[in-house]
Amino acid sequence: MYNDRMPDNSPEIRVCESCGLRYPLIQSHPFGTRCPACLGDTRIVLSRQPGTEPDARATGMKNTMPATGKVGLKEERGKNLAVLLDNIRSAWNVGSVLRSADGFGFTHAYLCGITPTADNEAVTKTSLGAEETVPWSYHKDAVRLVKGLKAEGWKVYALEEDPRSLPMSQFTESRFPDLAVLIVGNELTGVDPELLDLSDRILYIPMLGAKRSFNVAIAFGIAAYALLAQRSGT
Repeated sequence: MYNDRMPDNSPEIRVCESCGLRYPLIQSHPFGTRCPACLGDTRIVLSRQPGTEPDARATGMKNTMPATGKVGLKEERGKNLAVLLDNIRSAWNVGSVLRSADGFGFTHAYLCGITPTADNEAVTKTSLGAEETVPWSYHKDAVRLVKGLKAEGWKVYALEEDPRSLPMSQFTESRFPDLAVLIVGNELTGVDPELLDLSDRILYIPMLGAKRSFNVAIAFGIAAYALLAQRSGT
């Protein structure tokens, strides 16, 4: 017999006795320990939690930047590298970018316009706690924000296909700036033209298939890696 009660030490790896499906049992699973494919009885094949990530909430790490006001130029991990999300529609994309930003060591995320903030449940479900480890702030007007950042000495990179843009593969900097922000734009309309005019460099990722663009979160990951390679000189 199966037990509909969620185990206290979840998740577990279980296998269905009927159809053979192997899957992790997590707290949001609506069928208890029944198979999500055929609702058959299942058995535990692994009771430990594999590949877990520490929960930032449990470590006491806090968002160290204010939601409004002047941007601080705190040095962290050597140099400041920030991301600006310009009118991103999808909360899932925002969460994915925050998670990647944490992995790449970004020190801030600027969420602008209609971009969902980390107060949105869909953002936090995808970010897996990265909203607590990557300081973020919300700004209604990205153009005004970028003008302020440039006045404070930030160098601005925009990820967009544009007549002025340079392929990411050809991007080089003789000296990577201490303060740099990468702009990623709306899934349909791209980066605001005024932000492109303010950018020191406009970069694009060459496409080899039938599609003309990557998902915005995937594109951010590629561009972030390229920027970090420039910063480290590799």
